[in-house]
Amino acid sequence: MVMDQGEQLCEAARNGDSGKLRALVESGADASFFDGQGLTPLMHAAKHGHAHVVKALLEAGAPWNALSPSNLCAGDFAMEADYQEVLDLLLNAGIQAELILGTIARAANRNGDLDGGYLEDRVTFSEDKLMDSDNKAVMMAWEKPLMEAHAKAVCSGGGHILNIGFGMGLVDSAIQQYAPVTHTIVEAHPAVYERMLRTGWAEKENVKIIFGRWQDVLSQLETYDGIFFDTYGEYYEDLREFHQHLPVLLKPEGIYSFFNGLCGGNAFFHVVYCHLVSLELENLGYSTQLIPLPVKDCLGDEVWEGVKHKYWQLDTYYLPVCQSIQDSE
Repeated sequence: MVMDQGEQLCEAARNGDSGKLRALVESGADASFFDGQGLTPLMHAAKHGHAHVVKALLEAGAPWNALSPSNLCAGDFAMEADYQEVLDLLLNAGIQAELILGTIARAANRNGDLDGGYLEDRVTFSEDKLMDSDNKAVMMAWEKPLMEAHAKAVCSGGGHILNIGFGMGLVDSAIQQYAPVTHTIVEAHPAVYERMLRTGWAEKENVKIIFGRWQDVLSQLETYDGIFFDTYGEYYEDLREFHQHLPVLLKPEGIYSFFNGLCGGNAFFHVVYCHLVSLELENLGYSTQLIPLPVKDCLGDEVWEGVKHKYWQLDTYYLPVCQSIQDSE
């Protein structure tokens, strides 16, 4: 049986035959082909550690982020087998692609605005989770140890603390344990805001609540010794936009952190975004330390009962601690 060009491409990728592969690509073979196993030539090359073939396929336009039926990409296969050279090639491809996409998205959205979405949605509270009307989790109790670690980081210098996004109040309860001089909380969801008032947050001596989207209340903010950012219903572009305001909001010696849920369903995509956000923060003058926290034991199947989407599926959470490059030297 004669193999079609796509199958031949996959075979060349498995065998590390870059000459044959280049010839096939030049004759019109599709570098994004999926074989009968649901794998692309790039996945085969990554799986077998053929760095020269991975490089050739990326140059031919093979998608770095294509997923197999088991939700794995080429980078996951390289990580699994510990092929560092292949991993570096795929990581660089992913970062470059996302940097370009970010530029395109910023240009497209320059005059745009959020459409309300989550802020107009009905949310429900229970003892261990905050859910939207589509049964997607906004915040869950398993995050409590993570939020305590974030609070410890941003409160390490004491002083004035800002938190964007109250949710279930996990990080704010942890921040209060450090008795900051002032503790400013920005919350945009009306039901969450009402619950904050009902549970006495506005009566705490050092707490100031600002109701509204952070984009709309920037003029009400001051400068802070510690800042934490954790919003729901926004995207990487929103986090990136918030980072542009850090030089004004964060004191030179201050500490910044954010909920690092970027691509929490895929290990390689998560690594790409950890690198991407660190690179972009470095360009703004901040170093980022990623502290590994094991979370596997917190996440049994029972945690996700009744939740439509498992927004975190990885064994390790990387907690970002960001500070001015001058201070970290």
